Amino acid sequence: MEELIKEDECLDDLQNGYMLIQKNNAFKFGVDAVLLADFAEVKRSECVLEMGTGTGIIPILLHVKKQPAAITALEIQGDMADMAKRSIQYNKLEDKIKILHMDLKDAIENLGKANYDCVITNPPYVKREAGINNPTETKALARFEIACTLQDVIGSAKELVRPGGKFFMVHRADRLVDIIFEMRNQGIEPKRIRFVHSNSGKRPHLILIEGVRGGKPELRFMDPLYIYDDKGEYTEEIHRIYGRIK
Repeated sequence: MEELIKEDECLDDLQNGYMLIQKNNAFKFGVDAVLLADFAEVKRSECVLEMGTGTGIIPILLHVKKQPAAITALEIQGDMADMAKRSIQYNKLEDKIKILHMDLKDAIENLGKANYDCVITNPPYVKREAGINNPTETKALARFEIACTLQDVIGSAKELVRPGGKFFMVHRADRLVDIIFEMRNQGIEPKRIRFVHSNSGKRPHLILIEGVRGGKPELRFMDPLYIYDDKGEYTEEIHRIYGRIK
């Protein structure tokens, strides 16, 4: 299987029996992807669509944690989609996870409307006009709204998820007003939200949010999630999410 790994790539151990191929000097998955995969309430009978998979970390984690019936993941960047496909092949998950090199704005035409029970996404966080300072196009596309905007993401999710289906997203806390406005505007009702803090003394920097297509108004606030304790170590909950505590 080593022939699946290119010269400028590395193989990261996910510590759950699976491995992930990533480039040495390109965008790599962060804690936000791990938190989102844990936050998403996905049933074993459901078909899941992920928009913007990058190297394929979220589909693998969803398979490990939730074992849905099928996962389809979209990625606009060809080299990233190829890497994700090779990770799926390396882990022998071809019968569970399908990676598609596709712009999410083309997904409705290619995949059809309302064909998924859940849509999940870890989209670019920063508005394009905020300024692009990343040294590579790969990192810029992953972090800035260049290829898609928040409106594109939520609008596509609304069309792709079935009525009553769920939408899960991780995003920056300072975009919360934009997120809730756009979700309601697109017909996805916010139902559950969790703020993520570096530690108990810091303001939240991320949010995890769940919405339901056509759901009734009622937003439930979960307990805040702290990444580090007062000693600067990972909290017990973060260790549990990473699978270090059973």
